[in-house]
Amino acid sequence: MVLSDHSPLTRSDLRNVTSTAGVPLGVSADVRLSLLDRSRTRAGEPDAAALRHTVERARWAEQLGYHRFWVAEHHAVPGIASGSPPVLMAAVAASTETIRVGSGGIMLPNHQPLIVAEQFAMLQALFPDRIDLGVGRSLGFTPPVRRALRQDRNAPDTFADDLTELRGYLDGRGDVTARPTLERPVPVFVLATGSGLAVAGDAGLPVVVGGPILHSDELPDRLDDYRSRVRATGGVPYVMVSVDVLVADSVGAARELALPEAWALAAARTTGAFPALEPVATDRPLTERQRDVVESAIGRTVYGDQATVSTELAELFDRTGADELLASTSTFDREALRESDTRLAGIVG
Repeated sequence: MVLSDHSPLTRSDLRNVTSTAGVPLGVSADVRLSLLDRSRTRAGEPDAAALRHTVERARWAEQLGYHRFWVAEHHAVPGIASGSPPVLMAAVAASTETIRVGSGGIMLPNHQPLIVAEQFAMLQALFPDRIDLGVGRSLGFTPPVRRALRQDRNAPDTFADDLTELRGYLDGRGDVTARPTLERPVPVFVLATGSGLAVAGDAGLPVVVGGPILHSDELPDRLDDYRSRVRATGGVPYVMVSVDVLVADSVGAARELALPEAWALAAARTTGAFPALEPVATDRPLTERQRDVVESAIGRTVYGDQATVSTELAELFDRTGADELLASTSTFDREALRESDTRLAGIVG
């Protein structure tokens, strides 16, 4: 099936799709599958290894048939090597041939809209019709990082205006012309964890939904409101859901894969520093608060064997009506991560 980039997708009976191995799959083949890689660092390795692994993972994602491969923007975070999405996207796109490459996302408060437009116009010119621009509104995680980025947490929220300005440059309607000029503009997506849904809807743009809002009882109503706003602009709603997904031989094995990321989050919540991934250790000492954070993080992760994951994803897609899954997954063991990506491609796609 060939689909245009923003065409509405139909979902047949989600629970009747079956894999070649006879495992009931929870998600229709019409639903797209993509990856978000944050270039997670690993204990005992230099940051550069994380970036090389991101490029390597993009190549195998392309071979597995993933639709998109997105990279992230984080500044001065010890556990994440990706601080410049356009640079990393160029490396990924140059090392692949067909997979779409994008940002999940560019944080507009950190950049001038014209600069973002120029960067992505250049990427689009070099890699035609393969570039996506996902934009968000997050600031730096800590006060020192925000100061380094020249950000004031109490400054007025100009995200909607910055988004309008950015799109003007990409569409050739800006006060100045962003170059190189393009025959077709770069597709823009809005990353939303709350109020961004309304901004995306009023702009008539596709939306990427992730974080705690995915588990909120209000989400279906918020998505209905988003879709109504998009239709009011004459656009077509498009919803991507972003969630951590890990697939292994068993639920227990998949839970072990989720532990390194959960431990890192627990360390960040209790020490203020988000560390590199570490290997699983059964005797790892944790405080009561850290155990609570670990269990909460694992509870937000979709993990298990293929049957378990397919059922959970079916429920997620039933509840959200989403058109695409953006799996934002990491673990310490790279081979296990590759196997998880392979198993996930067998469930969705």
